[in-house]
Amino acid sequence: MELGLHIADFTWTGGPRALGPALAKHARDGEAAGVTRITVMDHFWQINGVGPAETEMLEAYTLLGYLAAHTSTVRLHTLVTGVIYREPALLAKAISTLDVLSGGRAGLGIGAAWNEDESLGLGFRFPPTKERMDRLEEAIRICLQMWSPSEEAFQGEHYQLGRTLNSPQPLQGERPYLMIGGGGEQRTLKLVAQYADACNIFAGPDAARKLDVLRAHCDKLGRDYDTIEKTAITRIDPSSKPDDVVRTGTELAELGYTALYVYATGITEPTAIIDLMGAAAQQLR
Repeated sequence: MELGLHIADFTWTGGPRALGPALAKHARDGEAAGVTRITVMDHFWQINGVGPAETEMLEAYTLLGYLAAHTSTVRLHTLVTGVIYREPALLAKAISTLDVLSGGRAGLGIGAAWNEDESLGLGFRFPPTKERMDRLEEAIRICLQMWSPSEEAFQGEHYQLGRTLNSPQPLQGERPYLMIGGGGEQRTLKLVAQYADACNIFAGPDAARKLDVLRAHCDKLGRDYDTIEKTAITRIDPSSKPDDVVRTGTELAELGYTALYVYATGITEPTAIIDLMGAAAQQLR
């Protein structure tokens, strides 16, 4: 079981002025402790369950570029980008740029978006669920086309591109790692089966059943279920111990999950997060 460091809470000792150096050290320390991937949220306000909306939140792709400069081995991506926040061509270009500058370590985590309050507050259009899901599929297809040799036009219901030129191309093989986040059983997990390298599901009681649904979609589409990486996300707080992460990781591994992303809430000293995750990583190897 691999561990990913998901940075969701930036309310650390020292405040915003100290965040740059603290994040650089946090990423380096995570890498040294055995973390294999670092992710950030794609939100503009803090989300419920982590903290009040008014607390610190950094823009995702600026942050990932900064983290790329301070790491050397970890995969970097969002967990996950809301499709309504960026035009798909801009998103594909951002991932390509991150991949080239990081030496081939970028991934795309993407989903249909859910935070209506944030969207309305900042002026992002927040269409109904069906339209957001339709846009998600078109955005994935655009990204895949832009990461291919094709420069053909793209004509979709929601997006029209006259020429999908993208230079330079990503460094890593056929395309960057593609994760679709969420556990929606009718559309989201079907899109995973159609397009993705990985799914991401909350480490809760439904985790096993979600994989059964994914397997059924794969069977219907003729996709090899085993080619999809199964990942989950879990939370730690000041009361958490390494054994809590080890227990969750072990239970998920028995279900077929291979990576667990861990995020912290209420821990104001980032070294405490790394100490816990480093101890857990040693036991999960």
